[in-house]
Amino acid sequence: MKRFRLKADGRIVELRDGKEFPLAPEMEPGAAQPAVRDLRRRAQLTQIEFAARLGVPVETIRNWEQGKRAPRGPARALLAVIAHSPETVFAALSTVPAPA
Repeated sequence: MKRFRLKADGRIVELRDGKEFPLAPEMEPGAAQPAVRDLRRRAQLTQIEFAARLGVPVETIRNWEQGKRAPRGPARALLAVIAHSPETVFAALSTVPAPA
């Protein structure tokens, strides 16, 4: 019987003899979207400020930037939109209403 494991970054690996073997070739980090660190730096925000604007813990941002985790699902989509229009995204996510 084969054993598989779903990793936190979305990869699926097969377990054989106590070792993990990826089922599909790994994609280059950041190949599909800009790196989180680059997005944050372009927005001229600290990790704490970026996390606050996105509404995620600062540890999440650190893990993404250090490659320990990869953004998935809605976070990945949000980062893709931030890459194209950061001001619009941050304005939409702002908890303070925009002046009329």
